[in-house]
Amino acid sequence: MSKDGLCAIVTGSASGLGAATAGLWAKGGARIVVNYSNSQKEAEATAETCRKAGAAEVVVVQGDVSRDEDCRNIVAAAAPWGRLDVLVNNAGITKHVPHYDLDGLSAEDFQRIYAVNTIGPYQMIRAARSLLEAAAKVSGRPAAVVNVSSVAAISGDSSSVAYSASKGALNAMTLPLARALAPSIRVNTVCPDYIDTPWFAKGRGEAAARQVRDAVLARVPLKVVSTADDVAHLVCFLASPASSSMTGECVRIDAGMHIIL
Repeated sequence: MSKDGLCAIVTGSASGLGAATAGLWAKGGARIVVNYSNSQKEAEATAETCRKAGAAEVVVVQGDVSRDEDCRNIVAAAAPWGRLDVLVNNAGITKHVPHYDLDGLSAEDFQRIYAVNTIGPYQMIRAARSLLEAAAKVSGRPAAVVNVSSVAAISGDSSSVAYSASKGALNAMTLPLARALAPSIRVNTVCPDYIDTPWFAKGRGEAAARQVRDAVLARVPLKVVSTADDVAHLVCFLASPASSSMTGECVRIDAGMHIIL
């Protein structure tokens, strides 16, 4: 995929999958908005890595996607470029609560998780729509939105019931938005299973994260644990002209976990 001149926003790109996606585009001279909510130090490190990799321009913007005003500020950082070829809705949160512990999740927990994981992508798409449409006019092909969901939306196996529900809603939102925004904007969603990033360790601790990783490695048919780069390549494919006939799809990447009987 040629990334020359690509203009992209990646929410939640201070680390993990978001940082890996930005890094891949940086190698091709892309212009990238790196977004973070709380991790400024990590975001600045990601931006510096992108610059060293060859990015034409990197802008770091703080913003919580659950707030519509913040979404508009994030998109405003790309406005000087006059277009936006790709929006990756990667920002996400959870609360680690066993599914049987129904008292472990409050209404406020649900609302906060939905606000970031489901409403946030909607608000980002709405804020970015005019720049995405401008990119389609310039390139002669649709701009791309890639939402980052989870296999938890399909299997229900996750850090909490609220997280699975929020990602299920994100998957359900993909089809109507793809229909509404065609032909200028394509909307697709990736559904990763476990990704070997610090995200699990932050939520559950190092020991528990190692246990999860070892259990996944022993169980999946392909006997591999997906890395951030593995999933980032799929994100980049769905944003590229190579997938120009795809929209409204939810694509699972789970090292074959779903084929286990």
